[in-house]
Amino acid sequence: MMQEVYEFLKKCGTYYLATADGDQPRVRPFGTIDLFDGRLTIQTGKVKEVSRQIMQNPKVEICAFDGENWLRVAATAIEDPRVEAQAHMLDAYPSLKGMYQAGDGNTQIFALKDVTATFSSFTSAPRTITF
Repeated sequence: MMQEVYEFLKKCGTYYLATADGDQPRVRPFGTIDLFDGRLTIQTGKVKEVSRQIMQNPKVEICAFDGENWLRVAATAIEDPRVEAQAHMLDAYPSLKGMYQAGDGNTQIFALKDVTATFSSFTSAPRTITF
C-alpha cells in the first residue's frame, strides 16, 4: 500500500502539498518523496514557512496527477530529526545537495503517519487505502 503511494508520487515528480497557516490554507509544489525506516517522508528547510506551518499544525494533504489518475493523501507530518533520514533523502535527490546537507541544522524531514490515500480517475471509482 505505502509502496504504491510512493511509486505514484515518485512517477509524478511534482505534487502539491497543502498546509494550514492559521485559518488560511497554503499550497505549494513539492518534489521530494522517500521511503525511510518503513515510512513515507518528505523534505524541506527549517527556514521555510512550510516548516513553521507543519510544526504548528501537522495535518497536511498532498495531491498529485499523472495525466490520467490523481492521488490525494491526507496525513499527519511528524518531524524525523535523525541525520540518517536527512542523508537518505539527499542521496535520493542529489540535486538538493547544493542547498542542503545532512546535519546542517536546516534540512528537515517529515514522516507521514495516519495516512489516508485515495486514488481517483474520471473513469473508475475512487480507491482508498490507509496505513
